[in-house]
This record gives sequence, C-alpha cells and structure tokens, in this order.
Amino acid sequence: MHPHTAHIDGFHYGWINPVLSYLIACTGAALGLRCTVRALTLPPARRLGWLLLSAVELGCGIWTMHFMAMMGFAVTGSSVVYRVPETLGSLLLAIAVVGAGVLYVGYRRRTLASLLIGGTVTGCGVAAMHYLGMAAMQVQGVVSYDPVLVAVSIAIAVAAATAALWMTLNITGFAASLVASLIAGVAVTAMHYTGMASVSVRLDDRLLPAGLPASQFVVPLAVAIMAVIAIGGFVLTLSPQDPVDVPAREPLRVKLFDRGA
Repeated sequence: MHPHTAHIDGFHYGWINPVLSYLIACTGAALGLRCTVRALTLPPARRLGWLLLSAVELGCGIWTMHFMAMMGFAVTGSSVVYRVPETLGSLLLAIAVVGAGVLYVGYRRRTLASLLIGGTVTGCGVAAMHYLGMAAMQVQGVVSYDPVLVAVSIAIAVAAATAALWMTLNITGFAASLVASLIAGVAVTAMHYTGMASVSVRLDDRLLPAGLPASQFVVPLAVAIMAVIAIGGFVLTLSPQDPVDVPAREPLRVKLFDRGA
C-alpha cells in the first residue's frame, strides 16, 4: 500500500464522548478551583495542602477528559494504540504544570501580572498535556499537525484558564464557582478539539504501531483516576472551613488589580 492521507473521525461514537469529556473537565475544574478558593481563605503557611490537592484535581480532570475524548477518535485503515511512558508522562505533566500555575497564584500578591502569569502557565499545562498525550498515540502511519490550529488551541487554553482563575480569585459564592468551572471545562474541551482538528495522518503499511489498545490500559487507568477525583471531592466536602479565615477573601476583588497591594 502506498502512503496516503487517512480519513480521521473525531466523533466515532457521536456526541457521547464530547459530552462526557466536557462533564469530566467541569468536575475536575470545579473541585480544583474550589480547593484554590479554600486555600486563599487561609494564611500562606497553611495553603500548600489545598493548593496541591487543587493541582491533582485539575490535572486528573484534564487528563481524563482528554482520553475520554480520544475514545471517540478513529483513523480509517489503522488501529489506534497508546505508548505507556508518554501516556503516564502526560498525566504527571498535567499535574505538575497546572500545579505550578495554581501555586504561583496562591502565593503571590493578587495583581494583574500574577493573574496573567498563573493563567498562562495553567493554560500551557493544559496544552502540554494534550500534545504529549497525542504523542502517546500510535497509528500505522505518520501524524502531522497544522501549526496555525496548534497555536489557536494553545491560545484558547490560556485565555479560558486565565478567565477561570480571575473568577475564582474575585467572585465568591457557589454560582461564581459553577460558572468558573464551566469556563475551565470549555478551555479544556475547546482546546482539545481544536488541537484534534489540526491532526492529519498519512498511512503507511511499512510502519507498525507499538503500544496498547485503550481498553487494556487507558480505560482502567482513567477509572482509577476518576476515583482519585471523587476522593478529592469527598475531602473538600467533609473538611470543615475555619470561619475566622473567611474574611481574608473579602478584599480580593480590589487587590487583584492593585499593584501596590
């Protein structure tokens, strides 16, 4: 068989994968951002645990969303398998880079510059996880990307992550947290499908994909990670909030853009 461009279907099972992916992204974002809010009600010396839990919830949510969406990805004329090192590495990378953004925001004075830096780092973590996860995918051919759509996907992730952080830092209450998680879910999902639109595959039967099918590796790992997300939710729900720390959140809206704060 001579090399030729394959047909790619990102919605092999219809809308079930995109919808489930979005719900997973929103769940991870909601729990992660609420952990960030909880951290910011505490003195800096007591924030680390909540910020680390936020990084785990956000990173796991992003990773699970990505591979749930990938379950609906098919390449006509080739099987799709995943290399284990890159797959695991994408999970660790998501937690580490998103965690860096969350920790930066959690310990810096709340200025416009710190928000933009934290949002950029967090958004880049989303993008880095996606493209390392894509590197884990192996098909019987060569995968290439449209650089313009790749750049657009990264810009979407950064912009929406920054907006979600802004709402987390400035607006209190359940409704605001819900909206922030929905925005973060849009960031991850829109970034994923924009990035997938940049993909093209040139089939070549001389190339043999090396890896494991999703059913043997990715799905069991995703189920385990969803259990981790759920445990984080229980911790957040059952952990009492010290009421004396809550007033520390009140001046946040003003301080965000006050460089002298």
